[in-house]
Amino acid sequence: MIKDDHHQALSQIVDQLKAHLQYQKALGITAVFSQQKTKVPLSLDEIRREMGECTRCRLHKGRHHLVFGEGNPRALLVFVGEAPGRDEDLQGRPFVGKAGELLTRIIEAISLTRKEVYITNILKCRPPNNRDPKLDEISTCFPFLIKQLETIKPKIICALGTFAAQTILRTENKISSLRGFFHNYHDVMLMPTYHPAFLLRNPQFKKHVWEDMKMIKAEYKKAKSI
Repeated sequence: MIKDDHHQALSQIVDQLKAHLQYQKALGITAVFSQQKTKVPLSLDEIRREMGECTRCRLHKGRHHLVFGEGNPRALLVFVGEAPGRDEDLQGRPFVGKAGELLTRIIEAISLTRKEVYITNILKCRPPNNRDPKLDEISTCFPFLIKQLETIKPKIICALGTFAAQTILRTENKISSLRGFFHNYHDVMLMPTYHPAFLLRNPQFKKHVWEDMKMIKAEYKKAKSI
């Protein structure tokens, strides 16, 4: 029953995102994310200023800090998680709790540092008790992630966990079937993999993440040499 509810919720998220894209199209916005120079994207600072002290959804009521993202504004590799947790909410930085410490080690394992990549989330505010994101929260916050990606223009995106992967790729497929190979996201290579918080609870899946990260490392070297 829980699985059915989860599947239904994800299906609704996909439908709502499609409706949001149709609405944008009606407004004359035809490109969601493109590396083509069809417009001058906002800087990350400008996007952050546009968000302001965001009150666009209910999550602002319980937050301490909006967690925008951090790292190299011209990063070749961007990590996208689901939403801030307790530690992130208190510090205003992405992935700084136990899951963040694991992500840092994963990044270092492919010979990079947090300063060389960019790290952010689908949602910029913490859901109460770390519950799953709701449909309206995702549709409200997702456009800001798109703007971040348009500005950074990464060559590779690593989607951490189910919600990040399914939201960006607009799919209902399970993370277990999405990971292990690259997906084409508007001419950007996107690798879904398990979320570090999931790995803390299920360390037996770390070997799968390492397989994904080795592929990312190889493509990163290629992208850097161009």
